[in-house]
Amino acid sequence: MKKWQLFGTTVIGASLLLGACGGGNSDSGKGSGEVKGDGSSTVGPIIEKLNEKFAKDNSDVTVSNGTSGTGGGFEKFISGSTDFSNASRPIKDEEKKKLDDKGIKYDEFKVAQDGVTITVNKENDFVDELTKEQLSEIYSGKAKTWKDVNSKWPDKEIKAFSPDQSHGTYDFFSEEIMDKKDIKAEKNADTNTIVQSVEKNKDSVGYFGYNFYKQNKDKLKEVKIKDENGQLTEPTKKTIQDGSYALSRPLYIYTNEKKLKDNEGFQDFMKFVMKDKGKSAEEAGFVALPEKDYTEQQSKLKDIIGKDSDKEDSKKEDK
Repeated sequence: MKKWQLFGTTVIGASLLLGACGGGNSDSGKGSGEVKGDGSSTVGPIIEKLNEKFAKDNSDVTVSNGTSGTGGGFEKFISGSTDFSNASRPIKDEEKKKLDDKGIKYDEFKVAQDGVTITVNKENDFVDELTKEQLSEIYSGKAKTWKDVNSKWPDKEIKAFSPDQSHGTYDFFSEEIMDKKDIKAEKNADTNTIVQSVEKNKDSVGYFGYNFYKQNKDKLKEVKIKDENGQLTEPTKKTIQDGSYALSRPLYIYTNEKKLKDNEGFQDFMKFVMKDKGKSAEEAGFVALPEKDYTEQQSKLKDIIGKDSDKEDSKKEDK
């Protein structure tokens, strides 16, 4: 059961109440109760896929997940209203401080790898590649027309689209491309609206997570990016996973450590996330981390939860 509350074209307070739908044998897991998450709309589809599988054998655990954006998710995490927070960028120093001030200890887990993909309209027959400097010129407003970017290109006004400040993707782009300066573009909270805007405007450019491009690649044109060494890179499963794509990035789940230790249903869900080893991320259109990263994080999770957890897992495996 997936409940989306829509206002216009913007997703507001989206909640994936999937655990409640789960069938299967609840005896296969020791946990029960409710687990609440919120955060990145980029990470949201991964959590949805994970929870669809988790719910089948854990019907006593209800996992809900909102998609108010990375920043909005951290606000709820800091307030204590959520157990975990999804993020498409690392936690900021000011967010760390707020958590510390409230005495909230947290742990960081990487769940998948993503590549922020730059796209132009399908009918654009001149933009095949861009440097980071050219992207900065476009999104700072310095380049008003495509001719300003490259003298060989048409003298047509650029229509630039971007996620808004609630998105970790905005923060990532601002840091990687804009040197943390403001992005001047038409901004939207709904990534699907950005996709549609690029699709409809011939002189447009936009950026978003790799999965949004994969879902709409027949409607959009992907742009290759030159890195600092002048090497041309493009987002593929291989280049995103090994980090060679110029705009590759990890995706995160941050957990409230006390709530994780106190809630066995939460423990079961996080164990499932790590044991899945990126399969759900791949199904959602992202890229799995190298397998060793999930193995290392499984050990990290066991250390956080404690040794008693290992004994319980062994009992379940023996059954």
